[in-house]
Parts: sequence; structure tokens; C-alpha cells
Amino acid sequence: MGYDARRRLGEGRCRCFRPLLEAERVRSPDLFPACGDSPDPQRRAALLERIDSVAARTRREGPWASGSFAALAEHGVLAGFIPEDAGGSGANPAAIARLLMALAGSCLTTSLAVTQWAAGCRIIGEAAAEVRRRYLRPLAAGETFTTVGISQLSTSRRHLARPPLLASRVGEGWQLDGLCPWVTGADAVESIVTGAMTDDGEAMFFIVDTQAAGLRIEPPMDLLALSGSRTACVHFDGVHPAEVIEPPTGRRPAAGGLTTSMLALGAAAGSVRLLEAEAARREEIEPVAAGLADEIATVRERLLAAVLSPGEASPEAIRQEANNLVVRAAEASLVAAKGAGFVRGHPAERAVRESMFFLVWSCPQAVTATTLCELAGI
Repeated sequence: MGYDARRRLGEGRCRCFRPLLEAERVRSPDLFPACGDSPDPQRRAALLERIDSVAARTRREGPWASGSFAALAEHGVLAGFIPEDAGGSGANPAAIARLLMALAGSCLTTSLAVTQWAAGCRIIGEAAAEVRRRYLRPLAAGETFTTVGISQLSTSRRHLARPPLLASRVGEGWQLDGLCPWVTGADAVESIVTGAMTDDGEAMFFIVDTQAAGLRIEPPMDLLALSGSRTACVHFDGVHPAEVIEPPTGRRPAAGGLTTSMLALGAAAGSVRLLEAEAARREEIEPVAAGLADEIATVRERLLAAVLSPGEASPEAIRQEANNLVVRAAEASLVAAKGAGFVRGHPAERAVRESMFFLVWSCPQAVTATTLCELAGI
């Protein structure tokens, strides 16, 4: 049996989410008006306002229950991540990057969940054509949700002699045994895209129904921050996946991509806005806010250039700078807020806790080593 709350949350989502979509049958144009276009400024502002209006609930219950994911679907954001031939709108990668940074500045919990959803969709996009169509079209429309659980192939528990998640041949199919240690929204989605190692040492990818026999989802973790992401450990005991995905490149996912840096820069910009609010009352804060804003803008442009021209810049170098900025900006907002910022629930207090996320989540070993050396002064 899986975690019981999964069924309750899923039933609640089915009741409240789909009617929202029905009410939006006659809609204004999508946020991404055409393939390759930048987000419409007014539509983006309306979306961010709506995300911000439910952010407190999102941080408690997750974006699946709060309506954040519904808003993203209604504004065409989810479709932007998915190619046109699979039911999406295939938005420009730079436009998506800009939106993710803006989204992270409004609600980091929502933006994290979106990146995990998008990672799952990206892997499904490498499946056979029939599987792509069957899964990606409802995902683009927000009719179903997925997430990804592949940290065991990149950063988590790879030091163990036995793979954390093992894929074994059973007749004509496959069987999964072991665990995924970190799965965002595991009890709020219909499917998990995961990766497992075979006895031959090959990485394979699978789509698993969250109601599958032998799948057990632990209660969501009580994290330092972002507990609303409903991140949980998922156990597999003889689970038969719904689909097998065999990426044509045969590559194994690795930590150190640009997506997490986008969230870090967006969160840093959110902290700068807190500083700017303080600067409106205290002139001495103005140069601090301006200096951090300039740094963020510089790294942001370098990240966008890397999105458009992969290989032109080191993702790890950008991640190191983004990590540094998000921590410093959050701490600066706390210092500026003084004692009030040290009270739980204050935006600066939350910003400091959320900034710690980037020190541990999908962090490449080289970035971790550099951070430790900086903290130790060596």
C-alpha cells in the first residue's frame, strides 16, 4: 500500500483542478503566443500575481493543491515545455528560462515542482512516438501530472555496492526493486519518471504509475524549507513499470545543468526586492540592493547566453555564482530587516532558509567542494 494521503490529495486535485480548466475554455492567448516568442508581459504579470496570491498555501500544501499548477496550465506555461508535435507549443528555451527565473522570485516551491515536472516530460520526450503522444498531450494540458526521480543515477547513494534502484528482466518486461530517495510531489502525481541500473550496469528509464502494486511512497519530508514540494522517498518492491524509455543517446542524467541556477537567480532577485522595500525607507540600503541587482543581472545574461549556445560557458561555474548570490542576497535581506526578519514567517527569514536549498539540491561535486573550501577559508 502507498502513502494514504496520496489518494486523498489526488482525489482533491481531481475535483478542483479540472473544473478550473473547464471554466477557461474561452481563454486569452497563451503566455507563449507562438513557438519561439517571448512571454507576453501582461500575461506574465497576471500569472505571477496569481501564483503569488496562493503562495502561502503552496508552501503548506504544494502547487498541485493550491492552484498554482492550474494557473500554469491555463496560461499555456506547461505546454511551452512540450514540443508542438506532442501537443505542446514548444516555447523558446530562453523564454522558458526567463519565466522560470521570474517564477522562482514569486514562489520557489512552485518553480521547483515545475522543473521536476519538466524533467519528467523531457525524458518522456525521448520515448517511442506512441508513448510520447499518449503521455505528453495530457501533461501539456495539465490534465495529468508527472515528476522525476533520478537522483540515484547522478548524486544520491551512488557509493553503495548495490544500485539504489535495480531493474531486472522478468519475462518480456521489467521489474524495479529499491528506492528513489528524492521525488518531488510523489503523492500528488499520476506517474513518476525514474531511472534504474540493470545487472549489466546500464541505466534505463521508466514511467511508473503511482498506483502500481509494490510502490510505496513515504510521507513527505519535513525539510528546512520547501516542504510544500512534498518531496518523499519512494520504495519499489517488484514494481512493473507502465512504460520503458530508451533514450537514443543512452546517456545518464548528471547534476550541474542550468535549470537549478535559474531558480537560484530568481530567488536572489526576490531577496533583492525585499532589500529595495527597505531601501525605500532607509537610504543606506540603496547601494546594497543596487550592487546585488547588478551582479544578478550579469550572471543572468551569462546564463541566458549559455542556454542559447550550450558549451559556451561552464554550467558549474554559473551554478557556483548563482549559489553564492542567492545566499548573500537572502542574508542581506535578513540583515536589513533586523530583528523583525528573524521571526518565523517573515519573508527574509523564509528567503534565508530557502537559499540553503541550493547548497544541497542537485549540486555537482565540484560546486560542493568549492563551497566547502570557501566556507573553510582555504
